[in-house]
Amino acid sequence: MNKQTAALLSVFSNTILIIFKLIAGLAMNSISVISEAIHSLIDLVASVIAFVFIRIAAKPIDNGHPFGHGKYENISGFVEAILILIAGIIIIYESIMKLIFSSKVENLDLGLVVMIISAVINLVISLNLLRISKKTKSLALEADGMHLLTDTVTSFGVFLGLVLVKITGMVIFDRITAIIMALLIIKTSIGLINKSMKDLVDSSLSSEDIEKIINTISKHNEIKAYHKLRTRACGETKEIDIHLQLEGDTTLLKAHIICDNIENEIKLLFPKSHVLIHAEPLN
Repeated sequence: MNKQTAALLSVFSNTILIIFKLIAGLAMNSISVISEAIHSLIDLVASVIAFVFIRIAAKPIDNGHPFGHGKYENISGFVEAILILIAGIIIIYESIMKLIFSSKVENLDLGLVVMIISAVINLVISLNLLRISKKTKSLALEADGMHLLTDTVTSFGVFLGLVLVKITGMVIFDRITAIIMALLIIKTSIGLINKSMKDLVDSSLSSEDIEKIINTISKHNEIKAYHKLRTRACGETKEIDIHLQLEGDTTLLKAHIICDNIENEIKLLFPKSHVLIHAEPLN
């Protein structure tokens, strides 16, 4: 399954879940179930955004985008994270209002069935999205997968809250459950915001990736030193820029061959990468 198909599957599943949760929540007068419908609605918007931006990011290099369109996935991840944050805030607000103006929760069995089915569906799809995002290094899919995985946890949490309401008859468990789930949603959104912003502001690659680059250079005895190593991520693509110092009497042809070999070795480590090497004399 490719990235676009996975994103489209997420759109379809969220649409179905919104309908079931909203019907159940309204029939039950349950803020925790209605909050889950709101969460799934945000999931749907996020999934549509991920699908659109993944299509844009897949476009080839052109004159206006010489390094490709990869950062569109980072923008998608950022927008999704903001939407998750908004969903969490809305749910907390609605939960507090229900705590102040208490009302009875009805049709608990309907809510229990909807929530457990929702949790299972979201778990299956989220794990699939995360698997594909790891394989393709797609931040947009990772954000969508984490979004749905959070929805899995919240759906199961709401299920447990409704069980407590059914056992004790105390409606407050429905409200408290919604608030706890909203806090989990907000925590997830903050993590995704930080991750998407890291690439949008051109932060360097991870220390592990940089170490791989340095180890590759170190294998070549002709390289006496290096400096100005600059790295960044652009969607799936890694951009690497480095100055290599060779002996002053190294011929241009030999320097070119050495740099080509190092560039090819780095591209074996990072298949989707742009590598720019500047060779200069040591003295």
